[in-house]
Parts: sequence; C-alpha cells; structure tokens
Amino acid sequence: MIRDTVPAVESSMSVPRWRSLLFVPAHVPRFVEAAHERGADGVVLDLEDSVPQDQKGESRRQLSESVAKVGRKGASVLVRVNRGLRALAADLDAAVMEGVDALVLPKTESAEWVSEIANAVSDLERERNLAPGRIRFLAQIETPGALQRLAAIASAHPRMVAMALGPEDFSAAVGGAPEFDLL
Repeated sequence: MIRDTVPAVESSMSVPRWRSLLFVPAHVPRFVEAAHERGADGVVLDLEDSVPQDQKGESRRQLSESVAKVGRKGASVLVRVNRGLRALAADLDAAVMEGVDALVLPKTESAEWVSEIANAVSDLERERNLAPGRIRFLAQIETPGALQRLAAIASAHPRMVAMALGPEDFSAAVGGAPEFDLL
C-alpha cells in the first residue's frame, strides 16, 4: 500500500478549536437552515446514522448548499460520512469540496482505515484542485478494540486532528444499554 504523504495544512490556525459540535441530520432542511444560529464552534452535517437509507442520496445531492448554509456565520463545517465502502465512496465524492473543514469518520477501527480514507481524500482534492491536506479528520471510537488502538489511529495521518467516543455504539459494543441522559 502506498501511504499518502500529503501533509495537513500547516499554520498557526491549522488545529481547530472545537469546544462544541452540533450534529445536524443532513436530510432535514429546517435543522440545516437553523444550525448557523446555534453558536456551535462546528456543525456536523450527518450523512450517517441520523439519515434514513432512502434519503442519503438526496442528502448528498444537497450537501453543497447545506455546507454553505451551516457555515455562513463562521462555524467549522464537518461532514459525518458512512462506514460501508459503497456509501463511504459516495459520501466522499459529495463531501470533498471547498467549505468542508473536516470529515467525521464513524466506527474507526484502525490506522490502516484512516490511511485508506486519507488516500481517497487526497485523490479527490487533486482532481478538484483543492488545497492538499486542508480537509481534516475526526475519528469516532465506537468499540473496545478501537479503544485499544487509539495511539495508532491518532497518529495514522496528519489529517487526524481529533477523536471522540461514539457513546451509543460503544455502549452497545460493551453490552450496555444506552440511556438517553448519557448520550
């Protein structure tokens, strides 16, 4: 496997400061319209769990417009992609664009997975004449196995700038019952 060597954009502003992230289902226009008013440091346009399967295609088609809407007051714009290869490929094709600051990678299990996605994003950036390395990654850790590989995942690629625990899937993975108050 050829490892992508494109560094993430380097500057004093290159590491985002996300104190709060607002997850917005990309298929609900009223949520997309109002997201920029909520004061979050970053808005995550969700293409994954919150979007019904039969609405994912339309959510992707509307993504460019949604990115512009949620970012209009200066919030970082993130897009949470799907994990499955076919859905991920379609999501990357839709999400790698000007205005997207980061991709949220759900169910991240390994450094190799992060590297593969980084390679695909770099290819799309080249094809679209976007600044190389500008789109960052936030990995969601959702299984005990991934928790054991945190260091490798965190250092898998310069695009990786943040990690977060996915509480509902992690809880299910360890045999717990997720409770609304804890999510």
